[in-house]
Amino acid sequence: MPLVFLAVFFAWPVVAMVGRGFVSSGRLDLGAFSEVFSRARTWRIVWLTLAQASLGTVVSGLLGVPGAYLLYRCRFAGRGFLRAFVTVPFVLPTVVVGVAFRSLLAPGGLLAFLHLDGTFTAIVAALVFFNYGLVVRTVGGLWERLDPRAEQAARALGASPWRALGTVTLPALAPAIAGAASLTFLFCATAFGTVLVLGGLRFGTVETEIWIQTTQFLDLRAAAVLSVVQLVVVVGALLVAGRARSRNERALSLAAPVSSAHAPSLFPRRPSRLPRPRAGGAGPDDLRGLDRVAAAATALAITFLALPLVGLVVRSLRTPDGWGLANYAALSRPAGALPVSVWDATVTSLRVALDATVLSLVVGGLVALVVSRRPRAGAVRRLVAGLDAAFMLPLGVSAVTVGFGFLLVMDRPFGLDVDLRTSPLLVPVAQAVVAVPLVVRTVLPVLRAIDPRQRQVAATLGASPARVVSTVDGPVALRAIGLAAGLAFAASLGEFGATSFLARPDRPTLPVLVYRLIGRPGVETYGMALAASVVLALVTALVVAGFERVPRAAGTVI
Repeated sequence: MPLVFLAVFFAWPVVAMVGRGFVSSGRLDLGAFSEVFSRARTWRIVWLTLAQASLGTVVSGLLGVPGAYLLYRCRFAGRGFLRAFVTVPFVLPTVVVGVAFRSLLAPGGLLAFLHLDGTFTAIVAALVFFNYGLVVRTVGGLWERLDPRAEQAARALGASPWRALGTVTLPALAPAIAGAASLTFLFCATAFGTVLVLGGLRFGTVETEIWIQTTQFLDLRAAAVLSVVQLVVVVGALLVAGRARSRNERALSLAAPVSSAHAPSLFPRRPSRLPRPRAGGAGPDDLRGLDRVAAAATALAITFLALPLVGLVVRSLRTPDGWGLANYAALSRPAGALPVSVWDATVTSLRVALDATVLSLVVGGLVALVVSRRPRAGAVRRLVAGLDAAFMLPLGVSAVTVGFGFLLVMDRPFGLDVDLRTSPLLVPVAQAVVAVPLVVRTVLPVLRAIDPRQRQVAATLGASPARVVSTVDGPVALRAIGLAAGLAFAASLGEFGATSFLARPDRPTLPVLVYRLIGRPGVETYGMALAASVVLALVTALVVAGFERVPRAAGTVI
């Protein structure tokens, strides 16, 4: 069933869209490639995409690694709250991230004096804002499980904290850091809503260029060629991420989990209980210096994460008549010239996200169940690995390509006398395609952690395959399904790329409505867009906070 779902609702629309770049008048024609690559605009877009993704990845790593140390290796009051807080930007809708930075940097914003509105720097900052939590979670998840005895041995032999960090800890963290960097690059390179709001036509990426070529220039062949370019970049990033992730899993299996009760306290009142260094080694003051650097970097990052959200709320309270709640009061009436109100769009978004979450849990859960098995035959193992990689492709393939592909293939599909392009079921299906990889990546490490001998014992005692799944896999996987549901719900709630093509004008989702409000002139309309963005961010944050209370199983990355 998952393969049929992937083939019909992902591979078919993508192939139909990409095929426009290869086929002309029913014949194979590669002329579109030479035409597109002969344009200076194409190379400029590709360069901007790689530059934005590379800078966003480097800055996210430089800020995220100290944050991972502080939030996962040190004890202090409020650590749990900060862990949840740094996760919120990663699951915020990309449109909201773009609007938040516009409200912060535009004239009248808290940081308007920096004159960064509409600049390359603003886009990179927004990408770092979005991916910081991913780096912290990925690296911190491994760091808290590293056996501290290797670092303690280096300290006892006279190594300073900085030398122990560089020669012992960071090499052990290299798989997690590489995996986080690969995924961050992937998300930066395929960012859509954020770049569209902040960069527009001046600082576009391949993702936004596909949307512009499709909707404004109606050049489907150019959009298809750019989709192929993006697919090559995505496949490369996924291969690097998959290799790093496999090394990460092997490292975790060799490490002894460290209880938070035994983690060092931040700025302890009593001297550290580490073995006294030999002559020439570093003392407790040097260790506290390392903590201070991590605390300073994390404080800077937390401030950076909070400013756009605070600026968004402050700007939403500003009206032409002064400060007040007029922008929020206006949410109950039709938004501008649009036929629905923000609250109607919110209800539509919640309903669609719920349907997409249920569908993604069913499909993603089945995929995780199959991929978690360890077949003995080498050919079957490679087939299982290929299945895992195939279901990761929707993470990086352009949502615009998927959405427009739906419009191409769902007009009387399979010869049926029905036009599914107007069906309200198409939007949750498209959002489920994007959410399925998140479910797989969340549930799969938990199922792989189960000792296969438990299943063998249950089968030996007469349990059927279904009984084995329900009694062995099910109880363990339930601890991760709650988090997977939260991630899928949040991703569906904020999905914009494919939904912008598929949502009906009388039933827009909230991200689509926010983007339409931004594009309309008028102070009141922009105020409604800010208020609607606050509502969308608040709903998403409540979803994340609710599912953050579900206990996470060991090994879960996000």
